Amino acid sequence: MIERYTRAEMGRIWSLENKFRQWLEVELAAAEALAELGDVPVEAARALRRHAGFSVDRILQIEREVKHDVIAFTTAVAETMAAAGAAGDSRWLHFGLTSNDVVDTAQALQIKQASDIILTGIAALCDALKARAEEFRHAVQVGRTHGVHAEPITFGLKLALWYDEMRRNRKRFRAAAEEMRVGKISGAVGNFGHLGPEAEERICRKLGLDAAPITNQVISRDRHANYCSALALICAALEKIALEIRHLQRTEVREAEEPFAEGQKGSSAMPHKRNPIVCEQICGLARVVRSNVQAAFEDVALWHERDISHSSVERVILPDSTILTDYLLGKTVWLVKGMRVYPERMRRNLDSTGGLIFSGQALLDLAAAGMLREKAYKLVQQHAMKAWLEDGHFRQAIEADPEIRACLSAEQIAGSFSLDRQLRHVDSIFERVFRDSES
Repeated sequence: MIERYTRAEMGRIWSLENKFRQWLEVELAAAEALAELGDVPVEAARALRRHAGFSVDRILQIEREVKHDVIAFTTAVAETMAAAGAAGDSRWLHFGLTSNDVVDTAQALQIKQASDIILTGIAALCDALKARAEEFRHAVQVGRTHGVHAEPITFGLKLALWYDEMRRNRKRFRAAAEEMRVGKISGAVGNFGHLGPEAEERICRKLGLDAAPITNQVISRDRHANYCSALALICAALEKIALEIRHLQRTEVREAEEPFAEGQKGSSAMPHKRNPIVCEQICGLARVVRSNVQAAFEDVALWHERDISHSSVERVILPDSTILTDYLLGKTVWLVKGMRVYPERMRRNLDSTGGLIFSGQALLDLAAAGMLREKAYKLVQQHAMKAWLEDGHFRQAIEADPEIRACLSAEQIAGSFSLDRQLRHVDSIFERVFRDSES
């Protein structure tokens, strides 16, 4: 992923330095576990732990010649052993392993590191959403369906909905990350032809991983596809938040907007512009993460006990998807925390249609008072359409209709247009959403 969208901590995880560091950690854990089992001399394992190292530049130099990254890596590590006077011990490096024993197991370590950062980001967003939901719990806003005024909500309910979705994302992602926390040391076709299951379990345990119950030469890629899907769902939720704020920032709406810093410029030509550029960035980059899911699914089916078609794909999609998810979480936390909200404008927009948004309640009240529903619907809709087309006042039309007044008292009509009545369950909804929330 380009530097523009890479935060430093996540970027370090996917650096060549850290990748090779995790490869080396797998190699050292293997040597130590095999030494415990008596398959490798104890002193050799200790010498490897003391002296084994690498230079990224040297690995890349060797790879240009041998065209095999793992061989380049082991050759470069062996050179550091020789330089330390322990060349004889380097023969126990990579003992009994195939390349993917190292690559897949080390990749699990990198994904575990990346997942910890992403979970921290999700927690920060949940905290921000919870705080702002409470802040605007009773900030009255019109609910919109199909982009058209529907019935009243509060802005707090909108934020609580986003919180609830992110909580599910956290649960899904934890499960997907845990499913990825597996290693394999089962050899070239997964049959433990050179090392046994006990060695695999010991090595994985040293690395903080579980041993995959069965593999061929690679860990089955359904795990990776599921992981990428969980990342895509997170980013879809972030896009949902950003898209809504973009809509609310439209000039005709202006109920909320993303932060706009002092000195910031919105347009090279129009000095008045305050554009939702971060929201648009979130929406755009979420598409990239989603598109990577297709590639992850294509990686599930490989030839026989493995081919290499998945490898080049994962060099792109795993770093890019985790880097972008981390970046977008950070941007969304910034967005939610700093979002400017205008309750007065919300109320003005809600009132702008002269009570049209209460047509459903008027219909129900007429039916409850004895009018046939079909007749009540037709009567209410006639007044609603007239008010819509002529920019009239719906409530006044309802109050002036003799058939309606014959069914409903003035007090009952007032009740049909009561915000408190429409929003009486807000606190109950908040209780349901947040009573089991994580801190």
